[in-house]
Amino acid sequence: MRIFDAHCDVLYQLFCDQDVSFERSPSLHVTYDGLKQAGITVQGFAIYIPKHVRPESRFFVALEMIDYFYEKVVSQPNMKVVRSKKEIDQLQPNEIGAMLTLEGCEAIGESLTQLRTLLRLGVRSVGLTWNDANMVADGALEQRGGGLTKFGKEVVHLLNEQQCWTDVSHLSERAFWDVIELAHYPIASHSNAYTLCPHPRNLRDDQIEALIKKNGVIGVTFVPQFLRHDTQTTTVTDVLRHIDHICSLGGENHIGFGSDFDGIFETVDQLANVSHYTHFIDELLKHFKEEQVRKFLFCNFYERIPQ
Repeated sequence: MRIFDAHCDVLYQLFCDQDVSFERSPSLHVTYDGLKQAGITVQGFAIYIPKHVRPESRFFVALEMIDYFYEKVVSQPNMKVVRSKKEIDQLQPNEIGAMLTLEGCEAIGESLTQLRTLLRLGVRSVGLTWNDANMVADGALEQRGGGLTKFGKEVVHLLNEQQCWTDVSHLSERAFWDVIELAHYPIASHSNAYTLCPHPRNLRDDQIEALIKKNGVIGVTFVPQFLRHDTQTTTVTDVLRHIDHICSLGGENHIGFGSDFDGIFETVDQLANVSHYTHFIDELLKHFKEEQVRKFLFCNFYERIPQ
């Protein structure tokens, strides 16, 4: 089955340790060998700027990560940059599509020019914040809980104009609702259901329903802290519970996956790296019809690519 995983943090890991090999390093959750083993069709590679990077250096670090994307990731045999449905359709059966995304607008400061530059370099999905506040909006862990700034609204309008996804994962609730009002192409790249796990990074039922109404996609994520709020080991069953819940809200055609591999330390039992998607598919097929599984794994994200 084809797989579209909307979010991983390999570029961050390559930035932190330039000696790490994307090809097959055991320290990475997502590797070239793992992508091939899992049969991934499209993998989203996020640009995430670590908090310790000084503001004046953030845009340069984003460019550095983009350089890693082109020089270390898509330089591998049969890895192809994809920016549109057409480019995904052109992938051969043995080829893997790599989509560049931005996790948080810290890199652009207050500059639409810098955002346009990142879009021209291949970014096709933009998460507006990480967990804190920036010049665009407040993040999910910012106590103030503010919405989009004036500049933030300009960012969303630019993403609409450029036919890019606006990613609501990590946003404060107020900023989420501002985005829902303005964005033409909203998604949540890696978020789960707050009703099942009351973490501020998860989406409440009315938020999930709003994304469904806006024809968006919710990328169910494999972050243990977003799957259950107690200390028990997280399992694939916990992932299935979140899928079931979103389906109960009318989300069958709006569920995808955003693993957050390489952005997490703990992992789900038997879902510890990208190669384990093969086992995960087997578990999905025990619980859902094959047509539904195909939607979750690939079609729901693919069909909502703006161009």
